Amino acid sequence: MGAARCSRLLPPLLLLLLLLLLAPWALHVSGEPRSARRRWPVPYRRFDFRPKTDPYCQARYTFCPTGSAIPLMKEEDVIEVYRLQAPVWEFKYGDLLGHLKIMHDAVGFKSSLTGKNYTMEWYELFQLGNCTFPHLRPGMDAPFWCNQGAACFYEGIDDAHWKANGTLVLVTTISGTMFNEMAQWVKYDNETGIYYETWTVQASPDKKSTVWFDSYECSKFILRTYQKLADLGAVFKKIQTNYTSIILFSGEPIYLGNETSIFGPQGNKTLAAAIRDFYDPFKPHQSVREFFVDLFRIIDRVILNHQFYLFYNLEYWFLPMKSPYLKIIYEEVPLPVGSKASSGI
Repeated sequence: MGAARCSRLLPPLLLLLLLLLLAPWALHVSGEPRSARRRWPVPYRRFDFRPKTDPYCQARYTFCPTGSAIPLMKEEDVIEVYRLQAPVWEFKYGDLLGHLKIMHDAVGFKSSLTGKNYTMEWYELFQLGNCTFPHLRPGMDAPFWCNQGAACFYEGIDDAHWKANGTLVLVTTISGTMFNEMAQWVKYDNETGIYYETWTVQASPDKKSTVWFDSYECSKFILRTYQKLADLGAVFKKIQTNYTSIILFSGEPIYLGNETSIFGPQGNKTLAAAIRDFYDPFKPHQSVREFFVDLFRIIDRVILNHQFYLFYNLEYWFLPMKSPYLKIIYEEVPLPVGSKASSGI
């Protein structure tokens, strides 16, 4: 299938943003299904290798088009580290998503010996919509996902892009040795953490509430990178740093199974049909009428019937949704300090 069939930009997410605006008028019901006690948040699963992507998965914009290998720095080099942040899709929509505090994060480096600049970021191979919602392909019972994410490293820092509507600020300096050790960690992190997870899911807006699932996206990669540098000895400046999270609110999630146990020959046909039906209105939209019809279907399922099916670690979970259902937050996460418990290889 061509790119127009399986490449998504933002329409499904725009549906959820409208849902967010309508959520305060939702009905409230009591009682939530409960699952057996588990470890929360569910640990993000790492893999031994990165699988090849299916040709069906196509991106409207090429992933990491000017990417290059991470260079080996001289030990005596002094490298400046920059915090980079800009609205998602800033190159296409300007500051539109910045008003909603939907931001993309990256990190920049500048070598004092060579004067060269570099940018490193982590994002979706096939755009955000494909990572957040599956495709329902004819002849396939299971939803089909194009949800890999990966690190991208390239020479140069696009000052105009990061400064126009976002942030470009020095946060620390490191040695060439520290940079090279970080590069080895990036290779490990990138080869084992391969799937993009859009949602953070938690019990309530209270900061101390239980987190059921944590997202795995661009900002989390930057936070892991900063922590790795701190563990290697980097000392960060005392400046405020904020990051975007898109949060779903639910009661305790219920584990449903994986693709085989639900959609396989011995699977649960009723559950399989319910999951496919849930994801159907999140498909790319061809007309204004279809957009609003599907919006009402989403409101019916998520708000009125308190239902959401989450795909995480290649497994499906049922979320008994509750008010305020969905929220976009832009909150401070302080720059790290070093610890003996490095998140390294």
